[in-house]
Order: sequence, then C-alpha cells, then structure tokens
Amino acid sequence: MGKILGYDNDHLKMPNKIIEMGLLPETVFRILYQAPFNGPMYVEFGTEKSRIALREEEGEYIIVEELN
Repeated sequence: MGKILGYDNDHLKMPNKIIEMGLLPETVFRILYQAPFNGPMYVEFGTEKSRIALREEEGEYIIVEELN
C-alpha cells in the first residue's frame, strides 16, 4: 500500500491523465499486480475501490510514501 504525496513535474511534462484519473495527493492506493513484460500496473484506490492501469512512464511522475 502507498499514499500519493505529490508529483515530480519540474519539466511540466506530467500527463494530465494522472490527475483526471483521480490520483490526487493524499490518495491511498495498492498495486494489485503488474502485467508481464513490464506492462502496466493495476492499481486500486479510493473508497469506491476504483481500478486503473498505470504505465511505468506515468507512474514515474508520482511521489509516494510506502504504507505498511
């Protein structure tokens, strides 16, 4: 499990899709699994248990804190 702390957007290249999907600061999430061959990670978050596929290139912009 983890919590989103913010974004690394120093070069203003972060896709707006990240925010539009609901991955906002303070969001708690868990990674369900990762597709083979470095495919997308499947993430569950929020009280509604929303699920999305997040590519590695998108995930690199998200700053997270690991929760136990």
